[in-house]
Amino acid sequence: MTIFHSLILGLVEGLTEFLPISSTAHLILVSNLLKIAATDFSKSFDIIIQLGAILAVVVLYFKQLFNWANIKKLFIAFVPTAIIGLIFYRIVKNYLLGSLTTVVWALIIGGLILIIFEYLYKPKKEGIDSLENISYGQCLLIGLFQSLAIVPGVSRAAATIVGGLLLGLSRKTIVEFSFLLAVPTMLAASGLDLLKSGANFSINEYGLLAIGFVTAFLVALGVIKLLISYVQKYSFKPFGVYRIIIGLLFLWWLL
Repeated sequence: MTIFHSLILGLVEGLTEFLPISSTAHLILVSNLLKIAATDFSKSFDIIIQLGAILAVVVLYFKQLFNWANIKKLFIAFVPTAIIGLIFYRIVKNYLLGSLTTVVWALIIGGLILIIFEYLYKPKKEGIDSLENISYGQCLLIGLFQSLAIVPGVSRAAATIVGGLLLGLSRKTIVEFSFLLAVPTMLAASGLDLLKSGANFSINEYGLLAIGFVTAFLVALGVIKLLISYVQKYSFKPFGVYRIIIGLLFLWWLL
């Protein structure tokens, strides 16, 4: 991996982390297009670099993130993902993260689900329109939805957003909750990976991580603001169509 690769992947991560199109899938697909070898470091890079984008949430939502009531809700929502992530960590990193077939089909199927959901979804007249009104039970269920994203290509954002809408949250509320939930989730995922693999990284590799991290952070700052504006006016159908097109293109390429 080179500095150029790190910059490109940082850009991709910043653009896709909070959209329902799977940043992990895009990092894997772009890495293959750039012919980056699937080493232990490159797999760790795809996990840890997401912290850069997550830092943008900390900056933009500092008050909401460190509100005690929200902290309790985020902890409850994080628990299912933490448990499932620990159980399947080795399988995901050793097998699923290196599987283009898994990623491509997850993109296609996820895109179809997103489109069908938007056609059938009817918002509740008295939907939950603030973080304060989300119950602990709903937080737990949103966390269960998020755990589906352990499969690369599913999209953590898509899983939590669809789950939240099904539970009666407004689009803006579940998108913001998804932003906040990304913080403990990706901190845990990156921390676990650094704990298991960080000692094997060279100084040069840590430098590449830093470049990707900063790039992802700067790009994500803009994407978060644009997404909040978008969801208040439009549905997620275009993202579903995009997922299917990208998935089919890479499926054709694989065949």
